[in-house]
Amino acid sequence: MRRRARYTLVETEHGHAWGVGAEVEGLFGDPRRGTYELCGWVPQTEVRGWVGSRVWLVPEDKAFDPWLLEDAESLGERPGTDSLVLTGLDDYEGPPEGHRGPVRVHDGHRWLGSCGEFARVLPAKQSAPPLILRGLAPSERLMAALKKGTRQALDLEQAALEIRDDRGEPLTDRLLWAEVSAWRPSSCGTALIDLELDGELFTPVPEYARTVWERWFTGPPDTSGAWAGLDTRRRRAWLDLVRERGCRRTLHDRSAGHAYMLDGRHITDEPGLYLALGEAVNGPGGYFGGCLDALADCLRGTFGHTTPATLLWHDAVTAHEHLRQTLTPAGRPYDLFAETLSVLAEGGMHVTLA
Repeated sequence: MRRRARYTLVETEHGHAWGVGAEVEGLFGDPRRGTYELCGWVPQTEVRGWVGSRVWLVPEDKAFDPWLLEDAESLGERPGTDSLVLTGLDDYEGPPEGHRGPVRVHDGHRWLGSCGEFARVLPAKQSAPPLILRGLAPSERLMAALKKGTRQALDLEQAALEIRDDRGEPLTDRLLWAEVSAWRPSSCGTALIDLELDGELFTPVPEYARTVWERWFTGPPDTSGAWAGLDTRRRRAWLDLVRERGCRRTLHDRSAGHAYMLDGRHITDEPGLYLALGEAVNGPGGYFGGCLDALADCLRGTFGHTTPATLLWHDAVTAHEHLRQTLTPAGRPYDLFAETLSVLAEGGMHVTLA
């Protein structure tokens, strides 16, 4: 029995498919992380292990904007020094080149500490494992390139790995630069190949998100709150898939005046807020914004909602307790719970707290 084709490698410029397959090796792994030494570290709270999904470094020099360290982890203090070592993903919002001045650090809710001098640590060079598409049914265009075999022909340039769930519905995609490093006939079936792409040109999905992705591979959840037992790190991964899947679907807006009910029992962090709102409006696994700006966009229509409407927010005290003390990237305090209510009201959603 032939397995369902989950992965399609698509050329992004013109949209033609290079091939379709059922398995990918190397999708999950450890993305390259930036490493930073915060010299003269003065803690305001204990910083150990996983620090947060979004950690901001705020330079004392106001000429520079804060920068973001995503999925930040603490490696602890460097032995024999007063330095704290942080790692995280900072590919698109890194520090100014050569910046070494003092910074303060917060996780979006509380200040973690400050340091007198900041320095980037260059990690040892490590080779990335390849991305292997196993049992790929190649297009004629791909086979022509493989048979030609020149370096130019094997550089497939920018591509997207489109991913579907077991029901055949679009789930998400991953952009990459597709450069073929090897290929061979596949043991998965005749006329199929195993295509190996240069892993240096692909950012893997973090390993901690594997269980979340595997749950979504089976299809969207049947009941609301399937994410409730996850920690913030994995809730963020769940929200990423909800958003990416939701933005690929065409929703029919309900008529004006619809009444929604929001289960607020599990809104103990920011991703929980948007997951609960999404399910209140669009059912289990539903999307209705992943930040305040996106929530405002969704309220304008085409995401299942038509203004005006009403929302009964059960157990609102939980969100109020956990979200009222929030920090902007620059460290300015604000109340995320109150801001959410304001955005909903401005978008024509009358909210009753219960």
